[in-house]
Amino acid sequence: MKSYRKELWFNLPVRRGFVNITSQVEECLRESGIREGFCLVNARHITASVFINDDESGLHHDYEKWLEKLAPHEPVSQYRHNDTGEDNADAHMKRQIMGREVVVAVTNGELDFGTWEQIFYGEFDGKRKKRVLVKIIGE
Repeated sequence: MKSYRKELWFNLPVRRGFVNITSQVEECLRESGIREGFCLVNARHITASVFINDDESGLHHDYEKWLEKLAPHEPVSQYRHNDTGEDNADAHMKRQIMGREVVVAVTNGELDFGTWEQIFYGEFDGKRKKRVLVKIIGE
C-alpha cells in the first residue's frame, strides 16, 4: 500500500467564504499515483471546514444565511468563548455544523464522486493562513 500527504494553504481576505478545492485534490491524486484507495481531506484549523456538496452559488448563499441564523457572529458578547478576547465563537460552531473532513473513494485513479459532488474549503474566521491536509492511501 502507498501513502501520499500534502498540505494545501489558504488565506481568504474575508471573514467567511467557500472555496472549491476539487481540482487541487485531484492534482494531489495525480501526484500520488494511487489508482485504488481512499482520499481524506480535512481542515487543520478549528474555525475552518471541509465538506462535499454542489458548486452552486445559490446554495452557497443559502449556507451563509442558514449558518448565520444558527450561530450568528454578533453580538459577540453572547458567547462565553469570546470572554477570552476572541470574537470567533460563531466560527467554531459553524465549523462543527459543516464538518472537519471528508473521505472520498479512489477508483481507477479518480475521485469516485456522486452526481454534482465537489469538495469545498469553508472559512469561518478568515484573513489569516490556514491549511488543509490531503492524505491518500491505496495502491
